[in-house]
Amino acid sequence: MQLAKTLGELKQSGYRTSSVKDEMRRNLLRKLRGNERIFPGIVGYDETVVPQIVNAVLARHNLILLGLRGQAKSRIIRQLTNLLDEQIPVIGGSEINDDPFHPISFYGRRTVEANGDDTPIAWVERDARFVEKLATPDVTIADIIGDVDPIKAAKGGHLLSDELTIHYGLLPRANRGIFAINELPDLAGKIQVGLFNIMQEGDVQIKGYPVRLPLDVALIFSANPEDYTARGKIITPLKDRIGAEITTHYPSDVQLGVEITKQEAYTEREGLDAALRIPDFIREIVEQIAFEARDDQRIDKRSGVSQRLPITMTESVVSNAERRTLMTEETETCARISDIYAAVPSMTGKMELEYEGEQVGSAKLAKDLIKRAAGEIFEGYFVGIDFTKAIQWFNTGNSLRLADTASSEECINLLEDVPELIETALLPFDFKRRDENQTIAACEFALEGLYAQNKISRNEEGGYTAATKAKKDRRGMIYDDLTETGRFS
Repeated sequence: MQLAKTLGELKQSGYRTSSVKDEMRRNLLRKLRGNERIFPGIVGYDETVVPQIVNAVLARHNLILLGLRGQAKSRIIRQLTNLLDEQIPVIGGSEINDDPFHPISFYGRRTVEANGDDTPIAWVERDARFVEKLATPDVTIADIIGDVDPIKAAKGGHLLSDELTIHYGLLPRANRGIFAINELPDLAGKIQVGLFNIMQEGDVQIKGYPVRLPLDVALIFSANPEDYTARGKIITPLKDRIGAEITTHYPSDVQLGVEITKQEAYTEREGLDAALRIPDFIREIVEQIAFEARDDQRIDKRSGVSQRLPITMTESVVSNAERRTLMTEETETCARISDIYAAVPSMTGKMELEYEGEQVGSAKLAKDLIKRAAGEIFEGYFVGIDFTKAIQWFNTGNSLRLADTASSEECINLLEDVPELIETALLPFDFKRRDENQTIAACEFALEGLYAQNKISRNEEGGYTAATKAKKDRRGMIYDDLTETGRFS
C-alpha cells in the first residue's frame, strides 16, 4: 500500500484518525476475536493480571501496575505497544506527532495554514510512539513537560514567550502514543502536579507562560505496593485519574516458576561440544529456593525476591556443569546439587536482608535456603522410600564427598561404597543406572534430601557425614549445629 506523502493524499485515501486509547481498544478487540495471545512470553498471569489489563484497555483507562521487583511489570508495559497501529501519519517535522487533521502545536498549525493540502506527511512506527521514563528524585518538570530553549529563540529571532522557543519534554513527545513512568512514587510531588495538570486540563505553564497542549496519551505507571500505599507518595489528584490499579504477583506454584525460568534462562550454550542436561528436580529445587526466600522472615518482604533469582541461578548451575565438562573432558554431563551450591553468588545479591538475616550472613542464609528447598522437593519424589542402610553407613563413621568438578567415573566409584544408595535413589526416575551422569545427580539429590531431614550432615566442603547434634534457631527452624562440633572453628 502506497503511503500518503501530503495532507491532500491522506484525505483522498479516506484515512481517519482516532484517539490512542480508541486505537488500542480497536486493536485489542481484533486480537480477542482472533484468539491471539495478548502478552506473548508472559507466564502465570492468564487468569489474574491479563484479564484486568484487558478490561482497563477496553474501558480506555490509564492504569498502574503494582508489584514487587521481578514481576514482569516493565515487560508488560512495553508489550502494550502491540496494541498500537503499525504506523500513523504525522505532520512532517513535528516534534510531538501532530495529527495532520487536528494539529495542537504552533508549528503544526502554522504548517497546515501555510501549505494546506501540500502539507508534508511523515509516518511514525508503533515503537517510536512509546516513551518510558524511570522516576528518580532528580527528574525535573522540564524533563517531563519541557522548557524554553534560548538557542531556538536566538536562531529563529523569536521572543522567549513564543511557543516556537519551547523544547518539548518526554510527555508531549509521547503525544498520540503511550507514556510510561516506572516507580511513580519516586517522582517528586511538584512533578506529579505538573503531570496531573497536563492530563486533566491539557495546559501547562513553562517559565511563566501558559501553553495549551491537549495531548492524546495513554498513561501507564508502575510502582512498588509498599511505596504506593504505605509511603503515600502519589498525590491524590493523580491517583484519582488512574482508572485501574492492577496488582502483579510472583508465580503461584513451582511448576509455573520453572516454566518462566526455562523461557528466560540462558541454558542453550554455544561452543560446548558436550551434551548437558538439567533434570527436572534440579529445576524444581532452584525454583523452590525462590519460594523459600519469599517466605523467610530474615529476608525483606517489602523488597521481594525477584524471579531473576532462579533465572540467574539456573544459568550459574549450567555454567558450573559446563566448567566440569571442560575440566574432565567428558562428552556429557548433568546438573547436580553441587552445582546449585556453586551458584550461591547468584543468590546473595538478590536478597535484601532484615536485621536477623544480616546477623546470619547472606552466604549462610543462601545455603540454608538450598537445604530447605531440596528437602521440600525430596519429599515429593522419595515419599515412602527407605534409605536406612545408607544412613547406617554414615553413622558408622563413613563420609562421602562428591566434588563439583569430579568426573562421573570418580563419583560412581564413591557412590558404590554406600549400601543400596544408587538403587534406592533411582526408584522415582525412569532412567537406568548405566546413565551415569543422571545417576550421580539422583544420588546427590537423595543425599541432600537426607541432609535436609537431618538424617545425615553436610560440611562446608560439600561432604556428607553422620548426622550431628541439631537445635532450633530463633525462627524455630532445625539446623545442624556444626559450630559446636568444631567443624567450622
